[in-house]
Amino acid sequence: MNMRADAEATLAMQATQAMAVDIVAVREARALAASTQRRVLDVLEERSGLAPDAFTRALAKMLGYRVLTMSKLHGLEAAFDLLPFPVALERGCMLYRDSDGQLLLAVGDPFDRELHEWAESRIAGEFTLCVAHHADLAAYLARHEETLRAIDSVLPEARTGVSDGATVEDLSFKTIREDTSQIVKLVHSTLYDAFKMEASDIHLESGAGGLVIKYRVDGVLTTAGSMAGAELAEQVMSRIKVMSELDIAERRIPQDGRFKIGVNGREVDCRVSIMPSIFGEDAVVRILDKKTLSDQIKGLRLDYLGFDDRNMAEVRRLSREPYGMLLVTGPTGSGKTTTLYAAISEINHGQDKIITIEDPVEYQLPGVLQIPVNEKKGLTFARGLRSILRHDPDKIMVGEIRDAETAQIAVQSALTGHLVFTTVHANNVFDVIGRFAHMGVDPYMFVSALNGVLAQRLVRVNCTHCSAPQKPDARLIADSGLSAEQAQEFDFHGGRGCGHCRGTGFKGRKAIGEILRLNEEIRELIVAREPMRRIREAARRQGTRFLRDGAIDLVRQGLSTLQEINRVTFVA
Repeated sequence: MNMRADAEATLAMQATQAMAVDIVAVREARALAASTQRRVLDVLEERSGLAPDAFTRALAKMLGYRVLTMSKLHGLEAAFDLLPFPVALERGCMLYRDSDGQLLLAVGDPFDRELHEWAESRIAGEFTLCVAHHADLAAYLARHEETLRAIDSVLPEARTGVSDGATVEDLSFKTIREDTSQIVKLVHSTLYDAFKMEASDIHLESGAGGLVIKYRVDGVLTTAGSMAGAELAEQVMSRIKVMSELDIAERRIPQDGRFKIGVNGREVDCRVSIMPSIFGEDAVVRILDKKTLSDQIKGLRLDYLGFDDRNMAEVRRLSREPYGMLLVTGPTGSGKTTTLYAAISEINHGQDKIITIEDPVEYQLPGVLQIPVNEKKGLTFARGLRSILRHDPDKIMVGEIRDAETAQIAVQSALTGHLVFTTVHANNVFDVIGRFAHMGVDPYMFVSALNGVLAQRLVRVNCTHCSAPQKPDARLIADSGLSAEQAQEFDFHGGRGCGHCRGTGFKGRKAIGEILRLNEEIRELIVAREPMRRIREAARRQGTRFLRDGAIDLVRQGLSTLQEINRVTFVA
């Protein structure tokens, strides 16, 4: 009886969907769109009340067009020889070849008559008009933007010489196309694409066959494209050096520099690291968009970072101590500086003198004296920290402890009545102990100064717009250190890919952390140089939750996937 009722309900729903998009509905949508200055497509979809996939199917059926879903878009071969990607991006459509060689033009708005007329005159050859949901088509274009935009319009002519151009003042699609030198155009396109993709780093890697370009987005490297020719790779590296005011003749030692670009009317800093390799040189460009960081930091509090309530309360407690040291550790790009900014923002009430020394100063904190490191002029972390102590500070932030001298001064500062915030590179809270021991810091002084250590990672979270229940296979569950019984308690979800997440299934990241708060027992174990196993056991007894615990909680709540947490944390 229930099966029959379900079948009748399904048929009724399909009939309703078929009726939701018809000629009458289109006429009404046209009238409303004209009066509200909106697209007919948007009004029609809103009034239909259908899910995106159902709306697209109903629309295509009414118009007699073929439907292309997201999976079909990625399964077809793009015909960039007939419709270059920059033109497709500008027009909001894509031309494909199916398995039989037939041309298919995917459009998100079939009511756009101007696009139809343009396609008839622009595309050489017969093609079949197809409908894709506008969000799916936007996701496809956005995902392939990173792979094709910098390369598609540049590579055919990218073998001319390097221009002596000055520092980039403004980057836009228009100015890039007007660049006369193809090498300059390639570099500018790469920078522009990375900015639009919200990438944190650009990797330019010289190999045996030429140059490979990669972007790091949400902590993950994705290949943007590769170009054949060792000469091309050398010319691109020379252009990066010219922009960074580095020695273009020196190719045997590492070089560091920086330059600025203007995008969308705002200034963006770029830090450059050049490294020699067996095939020439590699470059990494770190993009520091101060406006984006400013938007993130403005009013920033620790609870915005994604820490669970327990860890957040512990960090707050440590950041409000009268003196001592709070260490934040983790790999590059794990959000250490953002966490320290958040902690300082919360305690910055104007009653204390707060001084920071950073490399570089990534955001200006109101009411805080911030000092940029300048090693060329002799201003190192150690020298700057010595000077800070003569400037009557209450709280000090040291961007990074890199050497024994800085470590010694930071510990001394914490022991003489200052609250010191700092970072150090280590894998977890326990490895920090070994790092300071390796730097020659006396264990007794170290534990006397140290209040606590926070180790953190950033985990990509599922896109809220396309996240859906997803059952991982038994092998993945076992490889993740979970039993079948434990997995039954989890609300497994994963993103399918949509326009909001550029087809990746992930949108944004959350911080997970483990905190070691030093008590008398742990201090005694460290001074006695007891095995790390005993220190871990003591930390577990006092309630320390490890990084893996926080990562597992995200999966249990359906916020991330097992594949993602296995990429970021060790399986216990």
